[in-house]
Amino acid sequence: MTDAELKTIISGIAPAFPEAVNAAVRRQSELAKPPKSLGKLEDISIRLAGITGKVRNELEKCLVAVFAADNGVVSEGVAVTPQSVTLSQAVNMTRHKTGMSALAAFFGNEVRVYDVGINAPARPELITRKLRMGTNSILRGPAMTREEALYAISAGFEAAKAACEDGFAVMGVGEMGIGNTTTSAAVLAALTGADPGLVTGRGSGLNDEALKHKTEVVRGAIRLNAPDGLDPVDVIAKVGGLDIAAMTGAYLGSAYYRLPAVADGFISIVAALCAYRLCPAARDFIFLSHASEEPGYKLAAEELDLKPFLLLDMRLGEGSGCPIAFEVMRAACAAMNGMATFGEAAIDDDYLKNLDEVKDFNYKA
Repeated sequence: MTDAELKTIISGIAPAFPEAVNAAVRRQSELAKPPKSLGKLEDISIRLAGITGKVRNELEKCLVAVFAADNGVVSEGVAVTPQSVTLSQAVNMTRHKTGMSALAAFFGNEVRVYDVGINAPARPELITRKLRMGTNSILRGPAMTREEALYAISAGFEAAKAACEDGFAVMGVGEMGIGNTTTSAAVLAALTGADPGLVTGRGSGLNDEALKHKTEVVRGAIRLNAPDGLDPVDVIAKVGGLDIAAMTGAYLGSAYYRLPAVADGFISIVAALCAYRLCPAARDFIFLSHASEEPGYKLAAEELDLKPFLLLDMRLGEGSGCPIAFEVMRAACAAMNGMATFGEAAIDDDYLKNLDEVKDFNYKA
């Protein structure tokens, strides 16, 4: 993928269908229940209508797409987990032996794991879209070239295209890559101008001293590489990772093909922010699953102006929040599709005219 091709894709992304959104809002106001009483379930069903153009939706086939890559910044001592775990866990995902894939198997979701830069030979269990064996350390120079970042973005875009062609109704976006909370913190700080100390977290369990060192690595990487915060591709190439690049492409692909996409935790939402900065309309297609415990998550969610609908104190990553989120989204569809309206239930709804909440029923995604 070239910059010109990326611009062409972005120009082909249309926002939510306003007519379908309005129709879904009207149906929600007519269902036999107190206004807004289903909370986020109502919001989800309305947003799905804006994506598909249909008020009634079903999410029969769900996919978790995981993008796995290694990060050279691990050599700077920012993670307690050895880099070899990236490959081990990527393979274990295909065997339904990780947290995410065990949940996906239980709920009947498909899992596809893409090797977009694992520092090891290709494995047959993984879908190989690898251009290089991991990235460089962002404390020593750019993580990768711009061309390599664009290649990884295209790999994620093609994964979304394949999901659409294979009939999936929703795609969760996950990752696997030791060291990627460091690169995600660097990308988030570069995009927003936030101080690295506010967005860098403990990852898989750093102590106070190690967290301080990790924060300084993020700070030093930004100072050295001077990424352009107005150019997400430049930011990803200089201080990001191949996994973040591929996830960014997956979000753009989901928007292009009008496929709802579910963001997982910290790394996933940072990639979602990259996609949004490249194409604001991409936001209409992104749902947030669980609120990550990583400190930068809240800032990224605020930048997207989206709220997660799972508060489970999760911090695993992998796409682990996606299978649970799919079930919540299915519940939203079930309520929208199956509930009776006041008329169908033979209930006089005149009393609603006196409720201020009805007068203020203005949907905001």
